[in-house]
Amino acid sequence: MDSVFAAIVQAPEDPILGVTVAYNKDQSPVKLNLGVGAYRTEEGKPLVLNVVRKAEQLLVNDQSRVKEYLPILGLAEFNKLSAKLILGDDSPAIQENRVATAQCLSGTGSLRVGAEFLAKHYHERTIYIPQPSWGNHLKVFTMAGLSVKTYGYYDPTTLGLNFQGLLEDLGAAPAGAVVLLHACAHNPTGVDPTVEQWEQIRQLIRSKGLLPFFDSAYQGFASDGGECFIAQSYAKNMGLYGERVGALSIVCKAADVAGRVESQLKLVIRPMYSNPPIHGASIASTILKNSDMYNEWKIELKAMADRIISMRKQLFDALTAKGTPGDWSHIVKQIGMFTFTGLNSDQVAFMTKEYHIYMTSDGRISMAGLSSSTVPHLADAIHAAVTRAS
Repeated sequence: MDSVFAAIVQAPEDPILGVTVAYNKDQSPVKLNLGVGAYRTEEGKPLVLNVVRKAEQLLVNDQSRVKEYLPILGLAEFNKLSAKLILGDDSPAIQENRVATAQCLSGTGSLRVGAEFLAKHYHERTIYIPQPSWGNHLKVFTMAGLSVKTYGYYDPTTLGLNFQGLLEDLGAAPAGAVVLLHACAHNPTGVDPTVEQWEQIRQLIRSKGLLPFFDSAYQGFASDGGECFIAQSYAKNMGLYGERVGALSIVCKAADVAGRVESQLKLVIRPMYSNPPIHGASIASTILKNSDMYNEWKIELKAMADRIISMRKQLFDALTAKGTPGDWSHIVKQIGMFTFTGLNSDQVAFMTKEYHIYMTSDGRISMAGLSSSTVPHLADAIHAAVTRAS
């Protein structure tokens, strides 16, 4: 007898994680994975921060620590420290107890819990995300039952921000609509608004009564009294990827509202995964509450950021030296872990086939996957892809 699942079709690989699957199958000694957004050392190895190893050692050595369940909202100390990290030590919202925070499963989990909360308790079920955005955003919000629309963000002709399109699209959004904003280092483009542009965006959002939902996975790399959602992740900034450490903070108008919001967050989380894991959040708390460790973390974080900036410069210099056609200055102008190269899917496919370089088909490369020794190979591949007869 056939399986009851006989009619199930094979699902496609995830567009980002599938890149790594293909890379792993490749036998070439020169293969290069620039797909996934995880930091690598100059030797191409994953990095565990020294300060993280120290924190873990302290936790392991503490014989009083047990493996009991955390509360539904997670480690209270972690939630306090996370809100303080993202909103600032002197945040009026924190001082007035207007912030409801839940420890969640990294950035994705924080987005999903926030989305489920909005779908259940908010009157406007439309969320606007930038065009383009991280591939998982559309799926997370759709799965939660929200209707996803896009607003102008990236301008392929200038390889910069389509600010006019952004203002027009958000200006035309219905009052109360939710707007997803990448707080810093936009994924996948690496293009961010200027301080002045952020101020215009803020004024537009407040005047139209839109609800901002910040996805700040890359912070480290809201103080106007208005309400907002903030999803946080410690994957990249502490290198805690597989520990799945994140937080969702909801900034409310008043303390009593925050209390009620918190009570409803528990009802969203309980049937989803009951409560979050203890280990990663304990690592983050240990680092955030100890000033010496906190300062050591900032130094290690800056070293990671500086290496990425140096890779941008080396790639730009290599393409300039080759005389590769086109303007490549966007490589050094964009910020964060990713560069949106402007290469099209055919060029990407050519680079994978001929040079064994793996990246997402939209031309996004993870700068953290590069090293001084692999920049020349990438520059050769880009040069060949751009100059070959189309």
